[in-house]
Amino acid sequence: MDDKLIVRDGYNAIAAKYLTNRSEESEDVQLLQELVDRLPKGAKVLDAGCGAGVPVAKYLNQFFDVTGVDFAEKQIHLARQLVPGAHFLCQDIIQLTLAESSFDAVCSYYAIIHIPRQEHKTLLLNFHRMLKPSGLMLLCMGADDLEKDIHDYHGTRMYWSHYDAETNLNMVKECGFDILWSRVVADSTSPGASHLFVLAQKDCA
Repeated sequence: MDDKLIVRDGYNAIAAKYLTNRSEESEDVQLLQELVDRLPKGAKVLDAGCGAGVPVAKYLNQFFDVTGVDFAEKQIHLARQLVPGAHFLCQDIIQLTLAESSFDAVCSYYAIIHIPRQEHKTLLLNFHRMLKPSGLMLLCMGADDLEKDIHDYHGTRMYWSHYDAETNLNMVKECGFDILWSRVVADSTSPGASHLFVLAQKDCA
């Protein structure tokens, strides 16, 4: 089976169950306050790989005009119910053709790590294209080197692929961003796992 189909089918299969594992109190979700502190109320924010919209899109929607994108149909169906104030699209985030310079910020939690890593740079360049000048990007990326892995995740098959933290940070810079901070944060849904979180700003120089 195609790696992306494993991810889409997996998240469709666990759509409702996965919700019960997410908490607005976890360290990763609290990092969203960085966008709240740095952006004006009503700013346009893209949640790339939004899943069911909880907790990330729900949190952001309190302050911003949120567009969520995910290619798992059941996740988007739930998101439209759970976060009715946001706008949701069922699309592959690697193929987004949303308008250039249309967002003040892009946020992506636990999505990039499920995309074949050779496509990560293309994705970051597209985020850069869609961001307004000096736009912000808050990403969850891999903290260690993992070319490809498929194993059980909450009772379904799941696929992962990512680079190590140093390679990811260099790639973010190469794609035209200034890194404001980066830190490794424990995964609240997978005991023992951790990921690299990066806050970066579009370099307008």
